[in-house]
Order: sequence, then structure tokens, then C-alpha cells
Amino acid sequence: MIIKDKAIKSGNSAQEKAGIKQELDVAFYLRRAFKDHDQVFVFNDLKFRHNQETAQIDHLVLYPYGFVLIESKSITGEVKVNAQEEWTRSYNGKWQGMPSPIKQVELQQLLFREMLLEYKAEMLGNNLGLMQEGFGGRCWDNLCAVSSNAIIDREAMPNNISKQIAKSEFLVEKLNSIMKLRNPVLRAINVLDTRPKFKQSEMATICTFILSQDVVEKAKNKVTPQPSRAENLNIKATNTSPIADTLRLNNDAVWKAPTDKKLATLVVAAVAASDSVETLQLTCKKCGLGPKLTASYGKYGYYTVCDNCSGNTSMKQSCPSCKSKKTKVSKKRESYTLNCQECEVSTALVI
Repeated sequence: MIIKDKAIKSGNSAQEKAGIKQELDVAFYLRRAFKDHDQVFVFNDLKFRHNQETAQIDHLVLYPYGFVLIESKSITGEVKVNAQEEWTRSYNGKWQGMPSPIKQVELQQLLFREMLLEYKAEMLGNNLGLMQEGFGGRCWDNLCAVSSNAIIDREAMPNNISKQIAKSEFLVEKLNSIMKLRNPVLRAINVLDTRPKFKQSEMATICTFILSQDVVEKAKNKVTPQPSRAENLNIKATNTSPIADTLRLNNDAVWKAPTDKKLATLVVAAVAASDSVETLQLTCKKCGLGPKLTASYGKYGYYTVCDNCSGNTSMKQSCPSCKSKKTKVSKKRESYTLNCQECEVSTALVI
């Protein structure tokens, strides 16, 4: 399940544009693989503050046994890592040093773990047994996803670093080898797999907590969640969820651990808020006005009628993400969404 999709940004320099494209590419592969997965929750472009420090995680994967943090890195040319784990890359025929993305994601993980550990009891409860080890005893992995056109010199690269680097198109395969998710029936009889596992209710609580700490997400306007999304989440309220507590966080925001009856509703709200991050303001193609439009439906699909000049404008637009014209408009109640058939990004249409 994609809890938070990658926001569309515009870069000024060629380097910024390449970095944004790489993050979008990685988000695309994650969405293709896990958008309908009921055990894998993906957060893209997560920015949070804790203990007077700020960190940004390009991609975060939560699964029943732990977390995987992914750093996207746009590299055109060849990349090498020496025995001291120092990185260099070729650019325009010249070699130059570069910061280690593995060290960067390790720092992000450290701060993220500190934040989760501080509120462990509120999310997981106080009755932690041998198989319920909070966050410290979970699986924690870091990966670096590099551009598909990069040349990786793995022969001289330390083995531990090589295992943490994957090209974008091989990232999902790498994740699957790390997560080792099995059918629930097979998992029950596999006595060799002793990894502590989050309950579904705990994962729902963790998702809502993480999203509540996202600096970018909190700054955006939320929309009313659609109850039908709960069926897709496959998360049911149980009697094992934590007792509701009110916390005063470092940024003076108040977070409440969800109660049993609120679990599905809160995660649906998180997903709905994530789905509405990308928006497109419709305007009249005749006079250029936006706010004075009325939605309508006709022979050629959904369109808007301008209250100012009575001009008609089709809601079908090019995808804001990949610019593809292979899009479709869908309606749910009074909301309209532009769905791209190429990159599968959904954009809320603002009328």
C-alpha cells in the first residue's frame, strides 16, 4: 500500500532535475510492486523533525518484520567505492569524490529510530514479551537506489556496500530478498523464521504516527477520506492495539495513538490524504479563469463549463507527472481524479 506518494517538484538546475527524476523512477517501481500489497506500506519523500534535528527519507518501507530506508541517487557515469567506503564517480570524463549515500541514509535511520523508540510504548503498548521487541529488535536495512544508466564497479567495492546498492529496476527484487514475506499459512509452519512480527493493528498505528510527523504532509490541506478505501487496506481493528494516549511532541503537535475502533478509519485517512497530495487546478481554455467552473458530463466525457464565458473545457489533461496523454478521468461523489495509464499516478482535479 502506498501511504504517501512522491510529490511532483520542479528543479532549476540539471542536477536537481536528474535527482527528482530518479526519485520518481524509484517511486514508480515501488508503486507497481506494492500498491495492492496488504503487508507492505510505502512512504515517499518523508521529512520529519526530532530532537531539534531534521531528516528527509527518500523512500521508507514498513513491513511486518521491520523497516527499509532507501536513498535515491542520480548517477550518470561510473561509480566506485574503495576499501575505506569512500565514493567517487565519473562526470563528463572526470573523476570526483561524492558523499556516501549509505552514510547519509544511516544517519536518517538513526534519527528515525530514536523518534520511534521514544514513543514505543504509545504505539506498541507496554507489555512487550520476548517475541515483541519494540523497534530496536526489528529488522533494519538501508539501500541506495542508483540510476539505471550508472556503471557500478562492484569488483573493487566492499561486499557490504555492494549488497546495499541496486539499480532502480532491480530494487523491488532486492527488497523482496530482504523482507522474505511468505504466505501467512506457510509462515505459521516455518519454525526457522524467528523474526518478531508487528501485528496488523500495530502497523496501522505506526503508519498514522509516521504520517503525522511528516513536515510536508502536515502543511498540506487534508480531504475527507472515502470509507470504501478501508476494504483495500485489509486492516481490521483488534483488541491488541495500544491504549489511546495524548503526546506533546517536540514540534508542539499533539498525536493520539488510535483506539481499536479508530484504527481502520485513521489509516484510511492517511491514505486519502496521501492520495490527494498531487492536485491540478483546472482553468477555462477560453478565458483562463479557474475558480468559476462547473463540472459536467457529456458525450466525450467529463468537462467543465465556465461561469464567466460559458466555454467548455475537457477535464482530460496530460499527466502532470510524466506528461503522457494516456489519461482517464474518474469521479467519486463530488471528486474528480486524473489517472495516468503510463506512470499510474493519480492527480486530484481542483475545480
